[in-house]
Amino acid sequence: MAAVDLAAKIREVPDFPEPGIVFKDFMPLVGDAAALHQAVGELAAWSRTKEPTLILGAEARGFILGAAIACQVGCGFVAARRPGKLPPETVSATYALEYGQNSLELHPDAIPEGARVIVHDDLLATGGTVAAISDLVRRLGGEVVGAAFVIELDFLKGRDRLGGIDIHSLIHY
Repeated sequence: MAAVDLAAKIREVPDFPEPGIVFKDFMPLVGDAAALHQAVGELAAWSRTKEPTLILGAEARGFILGAAIACQVGCGFVAARRPGKLPPETVSATYALEYGQNSLELHPDAIPEGARVIVHDDLLATGGTVAAISDLVRRLGGEVVGAAFVIELDFLKGRDRLGGIDIHSLIHY
């Protein structure tokens, strides 16, 4: 099967979610069977080398590929959710976005002591989401062994904020 140009499957949406932001929409990529298969395969191949016990997908787009990556790697999947979505008890991480602030929550027992975790999201921008969720993983006793993305906005220098976390991105802008 011929390789798919994954970058060609990204739709740019100007002025979303607010003026001045050019949103990188990866939904056309996941809507294309060959592109989806290739993206999951490439992310899983990289992730497998880190020997994770869990893939942690950040809400909401990190859910879309995160569980598929975990399935191919042969490890578990954990969803980091927005506040109010997980019953009953949660722990929270708050972080700044390039255009606001947000929080993600996990169940306190979602990350077992010593778990090897790869954080997955669709896009790495400023690094705030991954920094906050990585701190939460560590507080719960896990080790972040990498972070995997479909898209990285290099000009925002998010990877610089993430210190020693090994980062893999399929598409760079």
